[in-house]
Amino acid sequence: MVASIPVGTSIVIVDNASNNCDVKEELDVRDGMQVIHNVENLGFGTACNIGAAQAQTEFIIFLNPDTRLLDGSLDALVAAADDFPTASAFNPAITDNHNRPYFKRSSVLLQDFRKPARGWPSSSREVAVLSGAALFVRRAAFEAVGGFDPKIFLYHEDDDISIRLKADCGPLYFVRDARVIHDGGNASPRSPKTAALKAFHMGCSRIYAARKYNILGAERKALLTALTQLASPVNLFSARKRAKQTAFLRGVLWAVRNRSG
Repeated sequence: MVASIPVGTSIVIVDNASNNCDVKEELDVRDGMQVIHNVENLGFGTACNIGAAQAQTEFIIFLNPDTRLLDGSLDALVAAADDFPTASAFNPAITDNHNRPYFKRSSVLLQDFRKPARGWPSSSREVAVLSGAALFVRRAAFEAVGGFDPKIFLYHEDDDISIRLKADCGPLYFVRDARVIHDGGNASPRSPKTAALKAFHMGCSRIYAARKYNILGAERKALLTALTQLASPVNLFSARKRAKQTAFLRGVLWAVRNRSG
């Protein structure tokens, strides 16, 4: 990810209590980069807020560690900000490692929303929600909405900030000429333990975020989804999937019981 960022760009890396010492040492010696080491994993959104607090630039781009910017992408995003001056935040055109387009079409936080067609829009256009994998935002807008919600440890934090940015600061845009490759889900090991950690927080975030936006029936729907997924025969043959679905149910139940968030 770092190697794909153009020379001269201000970079802030937030290490969320990782245990990969070799990578941490390498990051610390790179020129022109600030590395912040959290002593514990504070969650995705909180870590992003910590990094963003160091930014002095007009724009901030949040990148997952398993993303790569293609040539010209940052220039295309800055140009789009000029072309759409009322917009608050943007997504580039994202693909996976197999060049398959990814486009966030909807969110569980958007009620009565009609999904657009699959795949990228044919040109740059306004959209309803953005992906946090590669989120380009005006710093003033990010600060105006208070950044990411620190109560969301992982998942749905991008949906939440998209809604707040659009409501308070201006529309959201997809930028067709900016390209990012996202090796989705491979920023952490594919193990039962990691799957369970992620799934637990997905369950918690699903309930918290839905409650925040007064989504009717969200708790019942999340519980039904969790039970249906847990009952799938596929879980019999995969320890990782069993861990994931069990943890998702635990996260939903925990959030239902703990209404304070």
